[in-house]
Amino acid sequence: MTAKSNALPWLLLSALVIVLDQLSKWWALSSLQPAGVPHPVIPGLLNWTLAFNRGAAFSFLAGSDGWQRWLFVALAVVICAAMAVWLARTPRRDWRTALPLALIIGGALGNVIDRLHAAQVTDFIHVYFRQWNYPVFNLADSAISVGAVLLIAFGLFAGRQDGPVR
Repeated sequence: MTAKSNALPWLLLSALVIVLDQLSKWWALSSLQPAGVPHPVIPGLLNWTLAFNRGAAFSFLAGSDGWQRWLFVALAVVICAAMAVWLARTPRRDWRTALPLALIIGGALGNVIDRLHAAQVTDFIHVYFRQWNYPVFNLADSAISVGAVLLIAFGLFAGRQDGPVR
């Protein structure tokens, strides 16, 4: 495989995820003040609710003294670098590997920007139904989650062919 045929161009999708994530967070910060006040979008299902998370997923370590900021930044950078190497070793046509990796990289770096800029991640999407509430999240979190699910799903079905078994 030559350098020109690797999947690194998929990083353009990562860049798009970062731009959309940062624009959506800018909108949330400028439009959804004060924090914690729900703005119904689909009553009974979806609100825009500005929230901030100093921790990781589901506010893991959010109550710590601030060291977690640098841990999560370093962890995201190392994981993104490893995934970029994976992309460099992946054929460009292998979209089942490249798409999920690009989504995860874009989402992770979108949240890294928040951590570096404000020491917290801006969240604003609140999905709920009756008494059930999912933690407030953002577009970067969605990209990471979709990418992870696709990576697992495509990995589970790797090598399976449509057509007769030989």
